[in-house]
Amino acid sequence: MDRRMLRSLLFTLCQLTLLFGILCGGYVAWMQWWTGIQSAHHQYEMTQQADWPQPDATRIAPPQPGNPPATTQTPDMGALIGELYIPRFGDNWHRTIVQGVSLDELNTHGLGHYPDTALPGQTGNMALAGHRNGYGQPLGGIDRLQTGDPIIIRTESLWIVYRYTGYRIVLPEDTSVLNPPADRQTRMVTLTTCEPKYTTPTHRWIATGMFEHWMRVSDGVPGQLAATNDHGTVRFTTHDTPGMLTRLGTLQPVIIALTVAYLIVFIGASIVWRWPAWRNATGRDWDVMSVLWRCQPGPKPIRMLLTGLLALLAVTIMFEYGYPWCATRIPLLRDMSGYSAI
Repeated sequence: MDRRMLRSLLFTLCQLTLLFGILCGGYVAWMQWWTGIQSAHHQYEMTQQADWPQPDATRIAPPQPGNPPATTQTPDMGALIGELYIPRFGDNWHRTIVQGVSLDELNTHGLGHYPDTALPGQTGNMALAGHRNGYGQPLGGIDRLQTGDPIIIRTESLWIVYRYTGYRIVLPEDTSVLNPPADRQTRMVTLTTCEPKYTTPTHRWIATGMFEHWMRVSDGVPGQLAATNDHGTVRFTTHDTPGMLTRLGTLQPVIIALTVAYLIVFIGASIVWRWPAWRNATGRDWDVMSVLWRCQPGPKPIRMLLTGLLALLAVTIMFEYGYPWCATRIPLLRDMSGYSAI
């Protein structure tokens, strides 16, 4: 093996190592950012399709005496049950709650409701599950909760307010956290998520809250989710407008646009400028990046543009197809990214 071939081989190994690092970094970005965009998209679509009545954001709803109206109808799997609001997590923080706790529900929506537990406001234990890392991190800040923090659930017609009482860490097999309270008249909420946050979850973080009061959505918004200015005007603090990516929810249009742009520039450069002659490649490096660079037509600025378009195209394809495949097929990544409910 001559010196030139050895150098090309070493360059290729270095480039492959760098590419592997970039792929790993891209996976982290996909998990921490893009899965959250997709989850927010599904939640936005679900709330738009539900078309629930909007509360009067200019009034604070007064707490109602007694217990909330009973809900007797069992929701279908995947159906919207309500929305969760936790002011401790930020003014605009809210997530949808759907029926079921399989990965289909947890990966594409905010939180899942354990079907055999109580519904919002009912007597018993209303248990919810959600990711702590990735997919929008619905319970990523669960360790920031403080005693007395409001945990508010909105159904189609009611606001249900619970107060955070504490947490414990259990093994995944400990299903006792889903059991109803000893006092059959008690109304409580249980939030379950993974522990630890950023590595393979070996335990479950369990946060609990006790029912405090309820309100009618038609009467306004909870005081915990409202702000009043100096003139006494009430404003609903938890109201955000979804961005373009949230509304889109997929990178397929971006992939198509990048592909078309690359082909237009590539064909145009091939016509206007002479294609690099392979017969003059003697003495040139034959590592991967050098070959890819020489495959692009045109002068250096055009080649840089074409190479950049190819890189962006590769990244978007990985985000849309590659990383989801890896997350479901590679055991290590599947264990780290897939929260298994209790």
